[in-house]
Parts: sequence; C-alpha cells; structure tokens
Amino acid sequence: QVQLVESGGGLVQPGGSLRLSCAASGFTFDDYVIGWFRQAPGKEREGVACINNGDGMRDYVDSLKGRFTISSDNANTAVYLQMNSLKPEDTGVYYCAQSRSCFGFEYLTMDYWGKGTLVTVSS
Repeated sequence: QVQLVESGGGLVQPGGSLRLSCAASGFTFDDYVIGWFRQAPGKEREGVACINNGDGMRDYVDSLKGRFTISSDNANTAVYLQMNSLKPEDTGVYYCAQSRSCFGFEYLTMDYWGKGTLVTVSS
C-alpha cells in the first residue's frame, strides 16, 4: 500500500534552514506527484509545493517562492523540501502527500498523506 513517511523536522532558529524528507513506497514513483503541505497551530492546512516525479515540473505557492525548494530523488523514491531563511510563522506540522497531478494541489486535492513532521522556528 502507499506509504509516505516524513522526517527531518525539528527546532531551528529564525533565519536557519532545514531539509525535510518524504520517503515514498507502495506505488510507481515516476507516475505520481508529491506535494508538501503544512499546518500551523490553530490554522488550516495549506499547500507549500508540488513536484511531478515523472517530468520534474515544480509548482509553489507564491508566498513561499524563493525560500523553499522541492526536489525529488527518483532512484530512492524520496522527495525533499529545502527550507531557508525560516521564520517563526513557518512553524507547524509538515506533511507530504501523493496524487496523480499537481493541478490544484494548493486546495489539498491529494490522495494519500503522511503523518507529518514538526518544524518549530524559535529562538
């Protein structure tokens, strides 16, 4: 069955960086897209970025372009989220999710979800 396991979260100071990993299994990796999402305390879940594992096309929510970078390692069926210049408002649980298309990913139109990894940005 589809499994998505996030890792790499933790405590980081403002201005710092983190790289999150999403280990994927149970499906043909190249045929699907993986998105990253986050949910801040007391807020709704929101989209961050999405990557098509087949052609490498990427999509980002406008507000995070330039600070966050999504990438994939097809050989190891993993997707990463490099987060730079982190701010306290980036704090939250980060999830990866799988679907057939990145179209509309920001509306959480994904089929399978991981359990998330907590990122805390604080001094």
